[in-house]
Amino acid sequence: MLSARTSATRLDLAALAALDAADPLAPLRGAFHLPDDVVYLDGNSLGALPKRAEQIASRVLRQEWGDGLVRSWNDAGWHRLPWRLGAKIARLVGAGEDEVIVTDSTSANLYKVLQAALSLRPGRRSIVSERENFPTDLYIAEGAARVRGERHRLRLVDSPAHIEGAIDEDCAVLLLTHVNYRDGNMLDMAALTERAHRKGALVAWDLSHSAGAVPVELVACEADFAVGCCYKYLNGGPVAPAFVFAARRLQERSEQPLSGWWGHATPFDFSPTFRAADGIARFLCGTPPVLSMAVAEAGIDLVLEATIPRLRAKSIQLTELFIELLAQECAGLGLEPVGPRDPQRRGSQVSVRHPGGYAIMRALIDRGVIGDYREPGILRFGFAPLYSRYIDAWNAVAVLKDVLQTRAWEQPHYRERHAVT
Repeated sequence: MLSARTSATRLDLAALAALDAADPLAPLRGAFHLPDDVVYLDGNSLGALPKRAEQIASRVLRQEWGDGLVRSWNDAGWHRLPWRLGAKIARLVGAGEDEVIVTDSTSANLYKVLQAALSLRPGRRSIVSERENFPTDLYIAEGAARVRGERHRLRLVDSPAHIEGAIDEDCAVLLLTHVNYRDGNMLDMAALTERAHRKGALVAWDLSHSAGAVPVELVACEADFAVGCCYKYLNGGPVAPAFVFAARRLQERSEQPLSGWWGHATPFDFSPTFRAADGIARFLCGTPPVLSMAVAEAGIDLVLEATIPRLRAKSIQLTELFIELLAQECAGLGLEPVGPRDPQRRGSQVSVRHPGGYAIMRALIDRGVIGDYREPGILRFGFAPLYSRYIDAWNAVAVLKDVLQTRAWEQPHYRERHAVT
């Protein structure tokens, strides 16, 4: 365990140890490669490495690529990876197996679904989103509107409370992130989708901070489109591909602009003209990245083994414990809570603000507590219930308290910005 000056009693630590011992998900921590001297609370940015992913990578490289060579597209099933992984992710986001496919990046997939939605609503010219949405989503939306011409535009609202009022007869698509990347606020997918549909608009959801962490029911909510990544709570690694969902009722009418050969109805006919594949396959583009897809399957399988209800229950317990410990141990030390206090409205993260947030996070990382930083002044702590422990919450708060009390974060080198925060 990390050493830090704490006010913990034997009973406090014993209670946390008892929670970890009784945790039905505890055995799954052993499925990950995690350093013994680290408290890792950044699963909302990059998930930990599943040990099986290393085995898969070795098999794909040595046997399938090395020995099988080009034959492995058929013999090892490389060509079916987008569908196979998509069907597994569909079970985690409440979708049909033929409604999700793994391909490309989140940004590329978002561009596809926005253009598809705009084409399905030809009399409407605006994309509506939140100003606090993840920036790449807004950049992609700007680009999608710009290539459509001067009359198309992205309209931003300042808070979730203003979303419904912005959906008018000109709104073609409402673009929202289910769980906000900064503060963890979780939107009501069913209610907002219903309100958009009532006004004639479609909805595209970004599930990057949801998939694998919180319950998502795309079909039950009658969602139209969704995108998400595999490298956060799905533990697919830094090169993991993304996924895209298109409701079955919209697939055959959807036209996406990145008409690559893998999304062709018959790619190995090598026709000079494009004809879209049936169903969700039309959202494919280029050749699938086999190694990254194969490796990503290990993390997806672990989430399926854990089940979303058990992950969500533990997530709520972990984040509630962390918030209570922050209030108990760090009161008066300059931290400002950020995000919803109601656990039902919170994703699997806790955020706090401090004027010295960046330097504080640098100091924490130096002491083995790894979270991350987001402007303005926000320290994020992401809890991945597959491997996060209750004792991790206590140790993280103990080290944070020490960094704040000793003002260790004020050392000049902690203020020097890294390229990635």
